[in-house]
Amino acid sequence: MSEHLKFLLVSTIMFCTSGPICNGLDFRIFSSAFTQYQRLLQNPEGLAYDIPTNLLHSEYDFIVVGAGSSGSVVTNRLTEVPNWTVLLLEAGKDEIVFTEMPVFAAHFQLTGLNWGYRAQPQEGACLGLEDKRCPWPRGKVVGGSSVINYMIYTRGHRGDYDGWEQMGNPGWGWKDVFRYFLKSENARDDLAKSRFHSTGGYLDVERVRHRTPLVDAFMESAGSLGFDNTVDYNSGDLLGFSRLQVNQRYGRRCSASKAFIRPIRHRGNLHVAKEAFVSRILIDPETKRAWGVEFFRNNRWYSIKAKKEIILSAGAVNSAKILMLSGVGPTEHLESLNIPVVKNAPGVGQNLQDHASTCALVFTVNDTVSLKENRLTSNIGPFLQWVTDGRGPITIAGGVEALGYIRTPNSVTPVDYPDIELMFIAGSLNGDSGNVIRKGLGVTDDIFNSIYKPIVPVDSWTIWPMQMKPNSKGFIKLKSKNPQAWPLMYANYFEDPQDLEIIVHGIKFAIEMSKTPAFQRYNSTLHTTPVPGCDDLEFNSDDYWRCAVRSLTTTLNHQCGTAKMGPESDPEAVVDSELRVYGISGLRVVDASIIPRIPAAHTNAVCNMIGEKAADMIKNSYGK
Repeated sequence: MSEHLKFLLVSTIMFCTSGPICNGLDFRIFSSAFTQYQRLLQNPEGLAYDIPTNLLHSEYDFIVVGAGSSGSVVTNRLTEVPNWTVLLLEAGKDEIVFTEMPVFAAHFQLTGLNWGYRAQPQEGACLGLEDKRCPWPRGKVVGGSSVINYMIYTRGHRGDYDGWEQMGNPGWGWKDVFRYFLKSENARDDLAKSRFHSTGGYLDVERVRHRTPLVDAFMESAGSLGFDNTVDYNSGDLLGFSRLQVNQRYGRRCSASKAFIRPIRHRGNLHVAKEAFVSRILIDPETKRAWGVEFFRNNRWYSIKAKKEIILSAGAVNSAKILMLSGVGPTEHLESLNIPVVKNAPGVGQNLQDHASTCALVFTVNDTVSLKENRLTSNIGPFLQWVTDGRGPITIAGGVEALGYIRTPNSVTPVDYPDIELMFIAGSLNGDSGNVIRKGLGVTDDIFNSIYKPIVPVDSWTIWPMQMKPNSKGFIKLKSKNPQAWPLMYANYFEDPQDLEIIVHGIKFAIEMSKTPAFQRYNSTLHTTPVPGCDDLEFNSDDYWRCAVRSLTTTLNHQCGTAKMGPESDPEAVVDSELRVYGISGLRVVDASIIPRIPAAHTNAVCNMIGEKAADMIKNSYGK
């Protein structure tokens, strides 16, 4: 039995002594369940070996900084070349068995697996959250944010990537990137037979293996309103509604670590160093060549050389931070912090984009058809079903069951391009009595107690309307030259008022859905307790919803764009279409930072694609 499995067993037994889940349960059932779990895990690979510092080489061909959704992929593909040595540096530890339980995704955003970032306060957004700051969960773990996210697998619209190409990035059109989405994928069930999917890749994609009656109502409601409810939103065309496609393997989270790192842990040319905090890239100020990295591990500082290249895959927040600490960034900003400027790169930290939404919308129902945490944890049934069969409500990705894509009345997107995503959730913030989800979102006690606490015993559902193509942009700056200090993150949500209007239209559409016969079977009723601070406005008016969204702003954690890919003529561009940093040799950025314009997608699959494409470009550069 693995150490992680032992940990899960011991922790569950401890939980049994203090909670109702194991009332009247024979311990032998637990033993049997965990034996089944170990046998049916369908993940025979162990965790990647954590190489001790004294066994690290002084030099590697490639050093990859960050084991997230892009860094894991590029590491896998570069080590396919037997005579290339690769060092993967990750600031976090390994994922744990608990993270494999999809329905509890929100729980892990309150742990050390998350960097814990929060954006700076701003006028007009996140006003009902703690300190008026939106949390930005980012994975600090092998596998990165794919270990703590909601596993939603979306690629975006074909026009997103054709748009990247038209911005001066050859080779990034839909026809080019589509094959890299397919290269990663191992589709299951009905998806495996689709021409828009593929099998044999490392990354498992399947539909959620459980459905509540409410998701059936959602899909039926969409059909009754005239929408296609059979669309495959990963075909490149989005308009319509579909049950969720997720990165799961038989009902268990399939993180980037599980998919791309653990299967190759025995490759002799791969070293993985965990809990290695990279502070900066080492760049020769005369030759402008990146020659190594500096990192902190076991209470000491180290530096290691890279013969060929350094691949920066630390994510949209930390990649920009590391570049600036390395002297690559806006001259004025770096000089203000006494950081020697190696390359003036005004675009580093700029062009920050994200998808905003709201949790202000709640519908109550008159039947026990939603997800309630007390029903999941008060009896052993759902757990045993998940352990033995990989099915049941524990497989639902953080409560999300389906997506819908529509164009709002004032949309300026092309006729086939939605401007909002409707994320259907078979529950709401009342579903766990306020213990976890609302804390992860930062919702204050006052607001929770006012809106959600009175309906804690009641079943409910919600829709989060996500603005797909926001015009608002933020930026990231350094707080100080201390690498341990958080960067300053300015989201600037709703800086363009049109972004807010689109979300309000999404709310109004969701309310119309709730009135259809499919939802009225459960007497779906809009919860009318107003958001504190908005109660002087007429409930359900556009002004009320504008206020509610500004108060209960949520982010889907799709931060991107802070090391923009673009032609050299673009003053904001940081990397070229091969992802090489302008003016610095031997350094590439390979993660969400390079995205020039945010796609209509949850960005995890996009980051996998970027890693796949980058690896091929690197191989081509060296004739491999």
